[in-house]
Amino acid sequence: MRVAAMDPRLVPTRLYLIRHGRVADGHTDRYHGHNDVDLSPEGLRQYERLAAHLQDVPLTAVYSSDLTRTRLGAQMLAAGRDLTPLPCPEFRELCFGVWEGLTLTEIQAYYPQELAARFRDLANFRIPGGESLTDVQARVLPKLRELLRRHPGQSLALVAHAGVNRVILCDALNLPLEHLFRLDQAYGCLNIIDYFPDFTLVRLINGGVNGAG
Repeated sequence: MRVAAMDPRLVPTRLYLIRHGRVADGHTDRYHGHNDVDLSPEGLRQYERLAAHLQDVPLTAVYSSDLTRTRLGAQMLAAGRDLTPLPCPEFRELCFGVWEGLTLTEIQAYYPQELAARFRDLANFRIPGGESLTDVQARVLPKLRELLRRHPGQSLALVAHAGVNRVILCDALNLPLEHLFRLDQAYGCLNIIDYFPDFTLVRLINGGVNGAG
């Protein structure tokens, strides 16, 4: 008896979208952007818990940004899978320009007019020397769609950053970038998105593998 082939419209490409673990900055909530900061011991433990949680998931590929805090996580997720994690600069965090390395309190003190302008036009305001969210969207989404085309009907992991993840989630939810901060992304969190040929299904946001969500 012949078994009917699965309708390809019912087989999604599943994206396991991860935010990097806690960074080694004294937990001051600084805007690191393109600064290549390392992970804290807790950040490494968050990756260990995440890797254990996903150990039975049949990942076909593991990607990350090219910054240390995401590449380390991709290496841990790929370990024991005969996979080589692939870093992609397109998935770097938003470049904060002159704000990089500062806390929100410091930005409010040193750049109050620019910060107010950003809140008035969250999607399009370009930080001096840096990027806008629209800029990030323009580099992230084409690369993501390239990877989805490369892995039809398979599961892949992407270790990225809070801003990048929110841009991807906004796209999946058809949500304007102006609402980006309605989506929480804790350190070491997990999101799961299924990409079907004709629609996208978000199955998990800010999943609590590491106690968040």
